[in-house]
Amino acid sequence: MCGIAGMMKFGDASEVEASALHRMCAAMVHRGPDDEGIYTDGAVGIGMRRLSIVDLATGHQPLSNEDGSAWIVFNGEIYNHASLRPGLEKRGHQYRTQSDTETILHLYEQYGRDCVQHLRGMFAFAIWDAPRQRLFIARDRLGIKPLYYRLTPDDIVWGSEIKVVLAAPSVDCQFDRSVLAEFLAFGYLSGAQTFYRGIRKLMPGHWMEVDFKGQVKIERYWDLATAESEHWKPQSYFISTYREMLEEAVQSHLMSDVPLGVFLSGGLDSSAVAALMTKIRRAPVETFSVGYGEEQYSELPYARIVAKHLNSVHHEVLVSQQEFLDALPSLIWHEDEPIVWPSSVPLYFVARLAQQHVKVVLTGEGSDETLAGYTRYAFTLKNAMWDRIYRSIVPKVMRGGIRGSIANSKLIGATIRRKLSHTFLARDGNSWASFYFDNFFSAFSESDQRGLLSDAVIAECVAGSAYENVLDYWEHSNGEMLHRLLYTDIKTYLVELLMKQDNMSMAASIESRVPFLDHPLVEFATNIPENLQVAGLAGKHILKKGLEDLLPHSILYRPKLGFPTPWSRWLAGSQLDVIRNLLLEPRSLERGLFKREAVARLFEEHRSGYRDHYDRIWRLLNLELWHRACLEKEASERPVAALAR
Repeated sequence: MCGIAGMMKFGDASEVEASALHRMCAAMVHRGPDDEGIYTDGAVGIGMRRLSIVDLATGHQPLSNEDGSAWIVFNGEIYNHASLRPGLEKRGHQYRTQSDTETILHLYEQYGRDCVQHLRGMFAFAIWDAPRQRLFIARDRLGIKPLYYRLTPDDIVWGSEIKVVLAAPSVDCQFDRSVLAEFLAFGYLSGAQTFYRGIRKLMPGHWMEVDFKGQVKIERYWDLATAESEHWKPQSYFISTYREMLEEAVQSHLMSDVPLGVFLSGGLDSSAVAALMTKIRRAPVETFSVGYGEEQYSELPYARIVAKHLNSVHHEVLVSQQEFLDALPSLIWHEDEPIVWPSSVPLYFVARLAQQHVKVVLTGEGSDETLAGYTRYAFTLKNAMWDRIYRSIVPKVMRGGIRGSIANSKLIGATIRRKLSHTFLARDGNSWASFYFDNFFSAFSESDQRGLLSDAVIAECVAGSAYENVLDYWEHSNGEMLHRLLYTDIKTYLVELLMKQDNMSMAASIESRVPFLDHPLVEFATNIPENLQVAGLAGKHILKKGLEDLLPHSILYRPKLGFPTPWSRWLAGSQLDVIRNLLLEPRSLERGLFKREAVARLFEEHRSGYRDHYDRIWRLLNLELWHRACLEKEASERPVAALAR
């Protein structure tokens, strides 16, 4: 695990200076505190910061092939590198190290662009191919490892974090206001754009090739194919096959020359990983959990049940409200963009705890999106069924009146209003954006945004831009409705979750691994028949059945909490006024993004209990803190209360 950086100048440009690469690497020391490496070749330069995990003695990067004609920097882990090595050696490739990095380089020599097809793991890497005078960059299939770049007529600059790209000479740091609509709706950007004008992501499952003329080719090498579900196969086949593949994935993810542990929430996914890891190693594992003083928001009791059941070496940390708020600006700086979910903050605290004991952790990320674990999947299937009946018997005018009453009636409290708003009674069944995306993701729908955004920003916005990326994935999906939901979320929502996982663990200089996202396992899971994925309003039916010999029933079948945080409760106190003052002070309003009266009304409605705006307040707060911490370079360690002064 590490961070990578590089630049390539086009035409007859001057050489890349090593000092520029050192500055870029210095921006991500947290990703790799163990080592730094730089290589330049005229108008090309690559660099890395290393967190030593595999081949501690000889795994230094950048790494070259036998004759020094190709050089690589690599971030991630290739879990099948040892099995690939003998075949490459038979073809004449000579190894100097035991590292997985060298295997990627020899695969590139052997197969060129198709080297990525042979890789099983998480990766972002860049290879400078001197004989062909081209740069080859690739990112793993599901987007576990990040890669950002800025392309101009003069050069290309890339890195593992946006701040690495911004550290390069002459790179501007400007807000791209065209992304505001999607951010307000979802909290994240599901396409290649970032919050910074001119800086883009290399999308998951894609590679990029660049030459000295500035000609760029980007191509998708992998997509999640939805096959015809094998309905004729018995449930036992899917249970046994998934269990076998998951156990194999966990075993492969134990590849390391340093100590490993598990993030243990007490939920099914992390408990499954911990249980399989214990079974494979036949020894207690180290587990790490985080919670709050507010017991109703803490899953620590469940984590303790699992830890006791597995006899793990268990560690815990509690996060207070003040610690949470004080850390927020710094963690926004680490993410480079506004933080989407409050759960990112405790994730950092548990990563910091784990870093004191191990260097690698396995996590349960990815199970919900591949095995239909979120309640929203089963709910949407039933909601769609009832909506078809409802629309067939209730006139359109009457349906509109019912929707209006749910949205505006003063006879309905905030809690009941929120629950009703998720049902077919409050949703437009003719609009998938309303029925699914607004229902479960959007803090501000497009209609809400028209009342919030300033006239100047509204004039800049393109109608429908908030949903353009996610609807494109939805419309290109196929199969049963559940499979289409999973495909869309894997391509959008999951990618952002993985960035949260990467940024928060790397902020604490620790590597996180996600065995549920071993790509053959994902391909198998997302083609399990719909009727076997979901039972009632609960998903992950196959996983639960497959682990009954390893985990107690109380863990396997307990309701999902989803890593809750007390953010809504904290907004009932004096902190609400602190945040209100911050968002309504002249410095914030002068950005010209929002109508002052709309922001003020949002706080009034929340305080009165008319509406619960906790998610909207979180989104606006994070956007403002991002401006201060990332664009204006305000000291990231200052707490929210101090920023409001």
